Amino acid sequence: MSVYGYCRISTPQQNIERQVRNISDAYPSAHIVREVYTGTASQGRRELDKLLHVVQAGDTIVFDSVSRMSRSAEEGCALYETLYKRGVNLCFLKEPHINTDTYKQALQRQIGTAPETGSAATDRFVAGVMDALNRYTADLATEQIRLAFAQAQKEVDDLHQRTREGIMTARLNGKQIGQMAGRKLHIKKADTAKALIQKHSRDFNGTLADTDCIKLIGIARNTYYKYKRELRDGTA
Repeated sequence: MSVYGYCRISTPQQNIERQVRNISDAYPSAHIVREVYTGTASQGRRELDKLLHVVQAGDTIVFDSVSRMSRSAEEGCALYETLYKRGVNLCFLKEPHINTDTYKQALQRQIGTAPETGSAATDRFVAGVMDALNRYTADLATEQIRLAFAQAQKEVDDLHQRTREGIMTARLNGKQIGQMAGRKLHIKKADTAKALIQKHSRDFNGTLADTDCIKLIGIARNTYYKYKRELRDGTA
């Protein structure tokens, strides 16, 4: 049986190593899956999707918290149910009360069949009460899972709201948020790459073809041609 640790951050600026450290401490043999997820439909959750395709019954997926599995309560509950039915174990370090093992134990503690009393009416009544209690136990366990995902979604929504309010307050106080319109952002690495293009590209002062120039500078092809256009247009 394999153990996977799924770690996710929403932006490249966040640090994923805290999640990795927490999972590795609790499950030293876990295979760590890292993902930078922006929440956009175009990017999706590629690494999680890959993991969901390879994980098998009896395997375990460990999350630092439910918010790493999903930031939407509806989506999180649906994915939890799907994986549970597939026999995949789920472990949440910060919310152990909704681990699949805990959920299974809650269902297994359900009341068994009551002995017959000899009275058909009494037996039906007792059976009805026991069935209701068992349904209540299952519903209570399910509700705990739903509440955990709902709380994770609320925390994210609250964070976004505080961020919007902070930006609005800063703007009202006359502070510049983000880059000013029309102002070009200069990056030191870009300046260095453009200087090398001017020096080595045969389209400027050098002798190298584009392919060789890209290899020498060590930048992406699209970035290289973008820098060339800026140099030619005088916008660099």
